[in-house]
Amino acid sequence: MPQRAFSNVKVAALLVLLVAGSCSPIKLLAPRQNLLSRIKLEGVRQADAERIQELYQQEPNTTFPLPKLAIYQLGHTFYNPERIQSRLQRIRTSYAQQIQAARPDSAKVGKLLVKRDKRTRRLRLALDKGNAIMRLGEPPVIYDSTLTDRTVEQISTFLRSKGFFRSKVTATDTVKDRRVTVTINVVENTPFTYSRLSYSFPDTAVAQVVRGSQATSLLHEGDRYDEEVIGQERARLETLFKNAGYFDFRQQYISLEADTSYAPATVRLRTFIAEPDSGIRHQVYTIRQVNFITDAGQVRFGAQRDTLVLDSVHYLAYEHRFRLRTLDRKLTVRPGQRYSQANTMLTQRQLANLDVFRFNNVSYAKPDSTVGLLDAYINASPTKRLQETTELGGTVVQNLPGPFFNFRLKVRNVFGGAEILEFGVRTGFEGQIKRTQEASELTTQLGANASLVLPMFLVPWRTDRFLTRYNPKTRLSTTYTYVKRQEYTRTNLEATYDYVWQQSPYKQYVLTPMNLSLVRASNISDAFQSTLDKLALQGSPLYRSFDSLFIPSMNLTSLYNSNDFNQTRDARYLRMFAEVGGLSRDLYRNLPWFNLKVYNFAKVNADWRRYQKFSPRTFLVYRLNAGVASALSRTGGAYTIPYDKYFFAGGASSLRAWRPRRLGPGSHTEVNSDGEQVFDLEQPGEILLEGNVEYRFPVYSFINGALFTDFGNVWLLHDDPKKPGGQFAPTTFLRQVAVGSGIGIRFDFTFLILRLDVATKVYDPTALGNKFRLGSFNLGTNQTAFNLGIGYPF
Repeated sequence: MPQRAFSNVKVAALLVLLVAGSCSPIKLLAPRQNLLSRIKLEGVRQADAERIQELYQQEPNTTFPLPKLAIYQLGHTFYNPERIQSRLQRIRTSYAQQIQAARPDSAKVGKLLVKRDKRTRRLRLALDKGNAIMRLGEPPVIYDSTLTDRTVEQISTFLRSKGFFRSKVTATDTVKDRRVTVTINVVENTPFTYSRLSYSFPDTAVAQVVRGSQATSLLHEGDRYDEEVIGQERARLETLFKNAGYFDFRQQYISLEADTSYAPATVRLRTFIAEPDSGIRHQVYTIRQVNFITDAGQVRFGAQRDTLVLDSVHYLAYEHRFRLRTLDRKLTVRPGQRYSQANTMLTQRQLANLDVFRFNNVSYAKPDSTVGLLDAYINASPTKRLQETTELGGTVVQNLPGPFFNFRLKVRNVFGGAEILEFGVRTGFEGQIKRTQEASELTTQLGANASLVLPMFLVPWRTDRFLTRYNPKTRLSTTYTYVKRQEYTRTNLEATYDYVWQQSPYKQYVLTPMNLSLVRASNISDAFQSTLDKLALQGSPLYRSFDSLFIPSMNLTSLYNSNDFNQTRDARYLRMFAEVGGLSRDLYRNLPWFNLKVYNFAKVNADWRRYQKFSPRTFLVYRLNAGVASALSRTGGAYTIPYDKYFFAGGASSLRAWRPRRLGPGSHTEVNSDGEQVFDLEQPGEILLEGNVEYRFPVYSFINGALFTDFGNVWLLHDDPKKPGGQFAPTTFLRQVAVGSGIGIRFDFTFLILRLDVATKVYDPTALGNKFRLGSFNLGTNQTAFNLGIGYPF
């Protein structure tokens, strides 16, 4: 059946191509119009060709990844504007008669006008931009020679701004069969470089500030002249002065003069910093007083705010609800210090990170009759102390519907020190695929969690105020999970103690010196116990996850992420994780009352991603994910680690052509008694190597598309006779790297992203027979996978 369906798809695609190809885009052109077919850029050797191409005032129709002009042509074959206009006119006439009959009832007339606009909106859109298929494509780009002339001007201006003062830009167009090829020829000539950099300062104090920062200057002798870098240098100098106490300093005081009259192809650049007025020097400002209003926005008639003073800072509030020492740690704007823009922004950011203020801002005022002094005013408006979230809904997982209920409660400023206490409860029924079969079942899940976040490091010694720059937090949390299936009942109690801090807005560290997990399994049915015994004979470590376990560990996570939630930036991502566990087990595992299994292990993992932005909605994203997990010594005569610490490959965020956790290890293949390949068992590994390449592009409105290729696998560190081909070997692992490719559709609702990815196996190292799978493509579950998810896969 899948093969027949695929044949029908191929026939349909062929018919669409024949229809689209039977109509040349030239037929869409009016007389004396030509189609812009291609733009060639020649002669660019040193300048940035990509930046130059961005200056094109007119570009040919898009052909990759979608042939937009062909799609437009396809829609145009069904497009009849006369019929649309006739229908639109009939609707307008009908409503005009109804509106006339409804007068003078203004309410009824208003409703009729709304209905008329609603009915005619789609027709007016079709008249303006074509039918739905045409709007998915692009109309033919009609060549305009005036836009080519404007492109030449833009490129010439750009090249001069980059130091190519003697460059020449010309353009020629060639017409063949009403298709235009534009050739833009650039003669760069020798670019101008800085032969000398000098400064002119009437103020010696200003000169001292600039010379003290020469090491961070963006301008260097020998560099090519670049107006963009000069603008960045002006911004750097302004920030430099703002952080050195010059409250009134503006970028307008900075000017740069270029002189090219000396040696050929050289520039002497002089930087001037003007005085605010003739004979008046730039003023350095010192903070005289800091006033912190902790309940800004509140008004109590007839009452005045109470004032408390700590470390020379005045705290004002009708009722002091925050411990002053906690707020004091977050202030980097202090009396007696020079004004600093960096300290101002840091104070605002640190107060916002407390999550107890709805907003905050820092402003300054000059006291009357004083020179060089500022009063700082910090205004912070508290947010709601209690915040609750309730969710009631249903899910459909593995074709099984199940209701769920979530309740979360956040309590802010619990003990007066800006602490955050959170509780959560979850209950529901959810369909899940069985770990030992391809069937699915409905499970009962109950969960509860509690966490307390303190805005400081909770340590037995006094921390330095310097640490507050890194937004330190201590997080204590506990989680309880109860899962009941037909075959067993499993509970998991976990407690963690974390230190969290940020080196920058993009870089965060989490140190967990204590992570304790207690796992118990009970009510195991005889049939399921028999299954677990078979798993043990087959070499699958899954059966160990149903033992009574105690897993003590510590870990460190380093995360760098310069992207935003919707992944709209040209960004980088790097997550590094290291964990060791069970090091203390010899202290207690031999005690007579201790009947839990304890594994000692080590695990490291690195996940690197690059988001390369080509346009506001076009990205090339690539990812590499690698890790190793290993037992440090034998447990029960074998090198074993907790089941949850293994790596897995396959699934919606991994290799999407494989079902979740079903790939590997290595080239190992699970077969049944008939010699057929089966995918019943999860396939854990101790080594992970995987990568993804994904091209994301807009399709229409909020709909985006993706083309992707995934590759990777998991392997074992030690040879397992029950899993031949599963051990990692430097000489064979490359032949065991699985490859899958596919396409995806993403619906970007800004607050939510839904995605559907369809992936098929290209190379399957575990396949019986031919491992190159494209020749036997079908839509069956063992060849092609459909992945539905929320958010991007990575």
